[in-house]
Amino acid sequence: MARGHIDALNLLHVATRTVSHEEEGVGSLAVDRAPCVFVPVCPFQAFQIAAPLHAHHSFAAEFDPNQPIQLQGTVTEVELINPHSWIHIDVTNEDGSVASWAIEGGTPNTLFRKGINKNTLPVGTEILVDGYRSRDGRNRASGRDITFTDGRKVYLEGSAPRAD
Repeated sequence: MARGHIDALNLLHVATRTVSHEEEGVGSLAVDRAPCVFVPVCPFQAFQIAAPLHAHHSFAAEFDPNQPIQLQGTVTEVELINPHSWIHIDVTNEDGSVASWAIEGGTPNTLFRKGINKNTLPVGTEILVDGYRSRDGRNRASGRDITFTDGRKVYLEGSAPRAD
């Protein structure tokens, strides 16, 4: 084995040394060193430990199944990102004010398979969203379905349960 070469035996090195009375002479104490363990950490593992965690959530943790909502609005932005896509819409309230809403959908691949992408759902598209309100009261919802003005209906395959 070449000098300085690290192999599997060198990766986990445990050194324990006990000095007896005879080695050190009369009156000395026995010295025990605690095991010294070297455990390699690859850079990827270090990044995982140091990076903030963005956990995937359950539907019930973030949205309220007892608060169904229907929103009609105009698409302002489409974010096809993992783990959930987001469709942003502006909704005109009864008093004429406009509220911005973020609608959670399925993964980009799921939506692509259903024909939803930035070209088929461009900014300015009018849609009707059926879904469930966010538990925290913000203008967010888990979208179950979107309906286009031509009557096409697409199940968003997000965390929202299917309609019965």
